[in-house]
Amino acid sequence: MSSCQIGYYISSAHNQFSMMNTRVSITEAFQSPNLNETQKNKILLSQKARVFAFEKLKLKKTENYNTFIDLKRPYVTWVVHAAEKWQMKNYEWKYPIIGAMPYKGFFNEADAKLEADELLKNGFDTYVRGVSAYSTLGWFTDSLLSSMLRYKDHDLVNTIIHEITHTTIYVKNNSDFNERLAVFIGGKGSEMFYKELEGENSPTLKLISEENEDDKLFSEFITKELKDLEKWYIDNPQAATAKDETARTARLNLIHTNFETQLAPRLKTNSYQKFTKEKMNNARMGLYKTYMQGLNDFEDAYKRHGSDLLKFIDVIKGLEDSKDPERDLRVI
Repeated sequence: MSSCQIGYYISSAHNQFSMMNTRVSITEAFQSPNLNETQKNKILLSQKARVFAFEKLKLKKTENYNTFIDLKRPYVTWVVHAAEKWQMKNYEWKYPIIGAMPYKGFFNEADAKLEADELLKNGFDTYVRGVSAYSTLGWFTDSLLSSMLRYKDHDLVNTIIHEITHTTIYVKNNSDFNERLAVFIGGKGSEMFYKELEGENSPTLKLISEENEDDKLFSEFITKELKDLEKWYIDNPQAATAKDETARTARLNLIHTNFETQLAPRLKTNSYQKFTKEKMNNARMGLYKTYMQGLNDFEDAYKRHGSDLLKFIDVIKGLEDSKDPERDLRVI
């Protein structure tokens, strides 16, 4: 383990414990004069979502989200993503116990940018984003964070279910599978939550259903784009040899064009309205590879088990020791 890695772990541990030392009970947070009524209502909603995840979805019951932390900043961490420039391959960081992951988180934005700058110097594409919530995978008790109160109500419910899924099911060295699974269960689980909370005619339920349908369409779109981009790099070795950034940029920009012409007219919500706003590179595409590629495989397995989310979750738990969970998902 290099000295810089040791420094990173010490700094991360220090920040994690410092943050945890500021947590208060949900009751105390709810009584705080520093939070407005909208924020307090979101705290109440988070507790309903937490109980729903434990009792109705049978996700692992923990003490997560029964405390609150006021971060006094917009994000809890800033995450660095990186990828090879001339092939569609994510850069991975290796961690003790949890294995390899295609991202690295920092409690300080400046540190994240320094990491990204170093990777840029070494010829990688990079992408840095602020994160409002994350799971410690059961190593610590996760708190509800002030950054999470900025979410829309149904997005907060989705996030709570998403993060509790990580605590329940985790396949070592396969963050792509873990993230896609949490995305899928978060979407389906939030539908179930609002159906129970507001009934079949709930406008929120209608919106969530439409957003989930858009996720399916986007997943199909980005899955094809990732495959086509991977093939382009293979078919155009001269571009890599000459480091022809003009050709590479044109090819990456084609993804934005395809989105506007092929997918955008079919979407029912504004979930992906920012897709074309940021510069495209392999690191950004790698983010979509981790979270959104091949969601139809989860949908197909879900349907094979009677579109019953509890049965689906129970079966998925059996893949934790799988060497190839993506392959096994397609046959369960």
